[in-house]
Amino acid sequence: MISFQDINMTYKVAKRQQGLRAALKSIVKRDYTYVEALKNVSFSIEEGEIIGYIGPNGAGKSTTIKILSGILVPTSGDCSVFGKRPWDNRIAHVKNIGVVFGQRTQLMWDIPVIDSFELLRDIYRVQTADYKKNLDELVEIFSLSEFINTPVRQLSLGQRMRCEIAASLLHSPRILFLDEPTIGLDAVSKVAVRNFIKRINKENDVTVMLTTHDMGDIDALTDRVMLIGKGQILYNGSFEQMKSKYTNIDEQSRTIEEIIAEVYEDFSI
Repeated sequence: MISFQDINMTYKVAKRQQGLRAALKSIVKRDYTYVEALKNVSFSIEEGEIIGYIGPNGAGKSTTIKILSGILVPTSGDCSVFGKRPWDNRIAHVKNIGVVFGQRTQLMWDIPVIDSFELLRDIYRVQTADYKKNLDELVEIFSLSEFINTPVRQLSLGQRMRCEIAASLLHSPRILFLDEPTIGLDAVSKVAVRNFIKRINKENDVTVMLTTHDMGDIDALTDRVMLIGKGQILYNGSFEQMKSKYTNIDEQSRTIEEIIAEVYEDFSI
């Protein structure tokens, strides 16, 4: 269903030295440096899987999600979702996907949350009956009723993230890309989000790709993890096998975070 083959992504970044003279010089001639965000990355995801995509900051996780979402076109390589390149026809592609970027918002900052939801309904052309059914379910699951009529700018981070996840699901996507979805959430909200992800995966066969630094999310939701570091896939397999490899009999009390830190150390990332 998702095929990511030999993908390379290189960013061209302008360099600028300190000082007024360097600033004036950059107007006439700019120097650039090239950053390889992804290097020959390949993987595949089957329909109905929940995949944990982990790695330190700057490893290439968000770049991968943006390519799969059709936001970025890779420097080289090929990618297909449901047999089509995401960037070839983004309008058709986005009807099948839901995306949550923990550091970005798809909600309108100065208007009530419900108005953003109504706008998204029109953008995705969701039928009225389907929209009402989905909205009622999401409002109940994420406890949005208390602030759904509040402007987004007045929400706490945790409240906004709950609304962001709900917004990504209004059009019943077949794939859900979650980039740091539980950032800022309290323990109760995290459990609600995790349970809902499990539910839509089981009942609707929704495929989920989850990137997070919260290893509790990974442990609670995923069977398979892909570890990326320095733009390359370093591990692709069972999360249980990874934990077993880095946990001795005398170290059963080790936290998941400690295990992952050792994995990163092992791969020098």
